[in-house]
Amino acid sequence: MKIREDAARIIDASIRAVLPDEAVARALKGFTPPTGRLVLIALGKAAWQMAKAAAGCLGGAVSDGIVITKYGHAGGDIPSLRIREAGHPVPDRNSFDATDEAIRLVEPLGENDMVLLLISGGGSALFEKPLCGPEALADLTGQLLRCGADIVEMNTLRKRVSAVKGGRFAQLCAPARVFAIVLSDIVGDPLDMIASGPAYPDRSTAEQAHAVVEKYGLRLPPEVLPLLDRPLPRRLDHVETRVTGSVRELCAAAAGACRALGYETTVLTASLCCEAREAGSFLASVAQYHADTAKPLAFIAGGETVVHITGTGLGGRNQEVALSAARGIAGLAGAAVFSVGSDGTDGPTDAAGGLVDGTTCGRLAAQGISIDRVLSDNDAYHALARVDGLIKTGPTGTNVNDVSVLLLRPQA
Repeated sequence: MKIREDAARIIDASIRAVLPDEAVARALKGFTPPTGRLVLIALGKAAWQMAKAAAGCLGGAVSDGIVITKYGHAGGDIPSLRIREAGHPVPDRNSFDATDEAIRLVEPLGENDMVLLLISGGGSALFEKPLCGPEALADLTGQLLRCGADIVEMNTLRKRVSAVKGGRFAQLCAPARVFAIVLSDIVGDPLDMIASGPAYPDRSTAEQAHAVVEKYGLRLPPEVLPLLDRPLPRRLDHVETRVTGSVRELCAAAAGACRALGYETTVLTASLCCEAREAGSFLASVAQYHADTAKPLAFIAGGETVVHITGTGLGGRNQEVALSAARGIAGLAGAAVFSVGSDGTDGPTDAAGGLVDGTTCGRLAAQGISIDRVLSDNDAYHALARVDGLIKTGPTGTNVNDVSVLLLRPQA
């Protein structure tokens, strides 16, 4: 089916356009290495690709360093750097051990030295030294993942229970200077929230942290509650930060790929922030309005939706966006909706997202599968697998949010 072939091409072109290589090289333009040691610390789901790009730009200038990324996201050895894989979205022992290694690397540094800090999404879980017990941290993280909190709300809490978030890692680097390159995975590029801001002054407040607890009815372990009131750094004069790469670039790349395939293209937003099911329903509504189109159309929405977990199934926010759209485009022969995470992983699955078309709803119904029941159990993965609706890219090496696309072609 041509529309599915088009979707595959758009996904491939979009992700290739936001790989970190060019973004890191752009951020390092004019960079002057220190007179002392240059230590590279890379963290997040795009850490390995960012570190590889930086090492290529800097040659032998890097004296030591560590790359901390998600399991399966490292692509091999990089000279002078230690490669560590750890838990995501819940930190594990490897997260803690790798973070301790990073701290040991930066603590002896002096004022003539520099830390090149490469930050990407996922760092909140991968880079962690908790101020509470691991069990308490896992409990808090699990509640935040299930309750439907957005990434800013989650990180408002997570950085308050950490010895390396909310600017605290930059404090550990002093008196060495810190040059941070940030690949943004949060709408609006809030530097204190991306990977929970390990090298950026905190802009949130204890009152906001308590408000998140109250909003979602979180049950905090007794040892966690007092940590919410501990002050975080408000100034970090030894840190320089550059943002490179964002969801806007992802949307622009998707739009360019759509136009190259002949679609008249509209970018609806690069700030999508709602329930995944609401996003899917909205895209289906757009499809219904334009169903009688005489020319190919594409509508693009980038950002990060949320999922309120009520069931015990397997899935992710992008898979729920797609499956939620399936009902609204049922019977539209020229319609398809896909949603994909730029990092190649959607929730705790091996899929990057999902794709549905006008036949998806009917094919599921023919197998006795109710979309409402599937969504209630948060089991989009298995439903989409039954109708060839899973998008699998493998780890991509980048992480700049998600992109959802509606494609419409004239019906015969």
